[in-house]
Formats: sequence, structure tokens, C-alpha cells
Amino acid sequence: MFSGLSSFELLVVLVSIVISMAIHEATHGFVAHWLGDTTAKEQGRLTLNPLKHVDVVTTVLLPMVLIIVGLPPIFAAKPVPFDPDRLRYEEFGMALVGVAGPLTNLALAGLAGLVFHISGAAFGQQFYNALILFVQVNIAFFVFNMIPFPPLDGSRLLYAFAPEPLQEVMRQIEGFGFLGILVFILLVFQFISGPLLGIENFFLQLLLG
Repeated sequence: MFSGLSSFELLVVLVSIVISMAIHEATHGFVAHWLGDTTAKEQGRLTLNPLKHVDVVTTVLLPMVLIIVGLPPIFAAKPVPFDPDRLRYEEFGMALVGVAGPLTNLALAGLAGLVFHISGAAFGQQFYNALILFVQVNIAFFVFNMIPFPPLDGSRLLYAFAPEPLQEVMRQIEGFGFLGILVFILLVFQFISGPLLGIENFFLQLLLG
């Protein structure tokens, strides 16, 4: 999706990653706060300031390296903290907090897609290409984060409906944190990358035509 990019396009992707990730993480915090948990606010994470959410290695360097070598970009920010015991609706509250981030990315992609269709190339070819890349970044965010594998956001939705034995397995996997995601990428991602790419292309076709 991001292969063969120019220096300008790589810069657009980097800026898109930082902005989209910040909004993604902030939305987790806003929804948790709306559901009664003030943890994010107490720790200064209830903000759109990217510096509060971005991790240099996992948010910027890792996806850029993957893009440069022609692999699908994988993103990870500093997770916004929340206390499940302080959320309303218990497991369903956790699910709402979890899916809020990816759905925000889908909304951002939809908004950029709307501007894309309204403006066309009226603001120049570079702006036109930047909109396309912004949509691609946010669709990649949405699709990857909705995978129901801990600690990805999609696992929160699965957790709300999973039986207790499966919940216990998910808690154990989540305990590995980002290491668990790396293992998932190395062992499982290669088998599902095709379907994931198909889903991404579906949304890109829907939004960009």
C-alpha cells in the first residue's frame, strides 16, 4: 500500500501517523472519562497533544522502517491508561473504550475521503496525494487495531462477549504487552495479511473510488 513513496510522501505518512495516533489515543481517554474513569485525565493523557501519546520507537520508527522495506506498517503508541473498575457497564464499557480509537480512525478516513471527492485536485496534486495517504494510514490503523488479539483494541470487543476461559487466556496474552504483538506479527500475521489487505482495499475503494 505504501511502497515506492517519495521523500515528500514519506513525510506526509509520518505526519499522518503522528496526528492520527494522537487522536486515536485521546479518544480512548475521552470515552473512558465519559464512562466515569478519570485515570487518563489524572495522568495528563486527556489531550490531543501528540507528544503525550507518541512513542518514538513504536509509533514513528517502527512503521517507517516497515514502510521503507515494503511491509504493512504496524503502529503502537503509549496506551492511554484506564481503570476497568471505574468504568460504567463493566466489560461493555471496556469494549466501548477499546473500539473508540479504531472507529475514530475510520471517521478520520471518511472525512478525508469526503474532502478528496469535494476538492479533487483543485488544491494541487500534492494535496490530492496527501489526502489519499492520510486515508490509507487511517484505514491501516482501523483494520489492524480491530484484530481481536490482545492487547489490540479489537480484543476489548471480543472480551465483552467471550466466556471466562477465553477471557483468562486473553488476559495472559495481554500481559506480554508489545512483545505479544511482535510474536503475533511473526507467527500469525503472515497468514492473515491477505484478508486484512482485502479489507483495507475494500474501505479504500469505498472512500476513494
